[in-house]
Amino acid sequence: MAKRKWYVVWEGVKPGIYDSWDDCKAQVQGVAQAKYKSFDSLKEAEAAFKSNYWAAIGSPKAAAPKTKASVGTYQRDSVAVDAACSGNPGPMEYQGVHIGTGKQLFHIGPLPDGTNNIGEFLAIVHALAWLKNQGRPDMPIYSDSRNAQLWIKAKKCRTKLEPTGRNEKIFEMIERAEFWLQQNKVTNPIIKWETDVWGEIPADFGRK
Repeated sequence: MAKRKWYVVWEGVKPGIYDSWDDCKAQVQGVAQAKYKSFDSLKEAEAAFKSNYWAAIGSPKAAAPKTKASVGTYQRDSVAVDAACSGNPGPMEYQGVHIGTGKQLFHIGPLPDGTNNIGEFLAIVHALAWLKNQGRPDMPIYSDSRNAQLWIKAKKCRTKLEPTGRNEKIFEMIERAEFWLQQNKVTNPIIKWETDVWGEIPADFGRK
């Protein structure tokens, strides 16, 4: 009998601990730079998940800070998106800004009883749809939300937010965004904004 293993997914569709390779594979297949590793015991897997991928594989990258030399620079002819939420849930809004000019391209909200992750997800989809209408299928989109980028890859807003009656509009927007992702091919590069190197993303609401 094959020895049982547990699988930790740090970066994938849904990070967590899985007790079968098939379940783990469903979270990492097709995800660029997915990070996962198998362990011989649940205790080892739980400890590793609480830590980080680089520590688990014993890589010196765990202590290597990102620099301009290692990540390069961002493209100015691009769109930056960001969201803000006062509370969790709370009033949520998001916007898109052209990095080169600083021009606001769109702004939605505030809408009641939302979350920051939902706002980040909706902002990326809004930018994708806006750029398609502008005939710019290749313009990069920058987001500082890893979760939102994973949700885009999954074509699903994986929020745990419950409907309250006040956030009906938000759930309608989520449904439309998911439908758009199902019906349209994503061609715009969606790039992680490196805040530690480049500073706050240009679409930041400045409320930290």
